[in-house]
Amino acid sequence: MLIINFFLSGYGYQPLPTSSTHSLEQENDQMADELKDKINALKSLSIDISTEVKYQDRLLRDMDDDVDRTSGSLTSTVARVLRLSKGRHNYYLLYLFLFAIASFVVLWIILKFK
Repeated sequence: MLIINFFLSGYGYQPLPTSSTHSLEQENDQMADELKDKINALKSLSIDISTEVKYQDRLLRDMDDDVDRTSGSLTSTVARVLRLSKGRHNYYLLYLFLFAIASFVVLWIILKFK
């Protein structure tokens, strides 16, 4: 009922004055320029983030390859030590133990008198 009264009473759309329309257009243009600047800043930031992610990904892949290589050489070294320990001469382990103790003693003497 209210809507029917609105149309019957003769109230219609009245356009804004032209001076107000001009200031609104300027304000819209200014806001559009600000939005464009913000979009450009976000674009450059996203490009920088993408570059950094690619760099970090390459570093992680290189590190993964290094760990794989180290793991392979460590596995082969442990296999050789186990093969030596299963041999007829168990003196290798004794020699290894004596070498380790001698190395620690020499390092301790060097560090103590330094």
